[in-house]
Amino acid sequence: MTGPTPEARAAVLGRVRAALASAPPEAVAVPRNYHRETLSGAGNVERFAETVAEYRARVHRIEVHAIASTVLELVGPGATVVIPADLPIEWVAGVTTVADTPALSVEQLDRADAVLTGCALGIAATGTIVLDAGPGQGRRALTLVPDHHVCVVRTDQIVDTVPQAFAELAPTRPLTFISGPSATSDIELQRVEGVHGPRTLDVLIV
Repeated sequence: MTGPTPEARAAVLGRVRAALASAPPEAVAVPRNYHRETLSGAGNVERFAETVAEYRARVHRIEVHAIASTVLELVGPGATVVIPADLPIEWVAGVTTVADTPALSVEQLDRADAVLTGCALGIAATGTIVLDAGPGQGRRALTLVPDHHVCVVRTDQIVDTVPQAFAELAPTRPLTFISGPSATSDIELQRVEGVHGPRTLDVLIV
């Protein structure tokens, strides 16, 4: 099956241009009154938990002292967890870890059972977690190669909307937006998880 010839395409486009020239469409006013201001307090934590769960991520509401025990419960005894070099040490007490310093190879990351990181912020409206390679987050490869990502989100890191998130983020940093486990439905509309990143996402709201 072949497409239209260049001559036929040019004729169709010429007619469209002529029609638009004789009766140009009215200008459409697009509202831009987004909530761009940064927040003075935390966003809607309950909504964030709900929207994250809608993406089939597993949500855990815990206190800060329970991070290490929760991680150990999620990954299981004997599991190896990759961590950024500057991750708070109290988050992994009793957990077998491998620090990403010097930088681990893709093969080493792939052999790990999980990766544990913090984040830059979470967005309540979309259930999205944003990483920007800041403290406790590491480089982008850490959260793309291992099959299980455990991410710690503090309640004071949660904002309500996407514009509010961009008001907080530095555009020059390497931003990674995570909305649930990696998944695609490109093939016959069948959902397949773990194609472009972790198959399992555990979110610890602290």
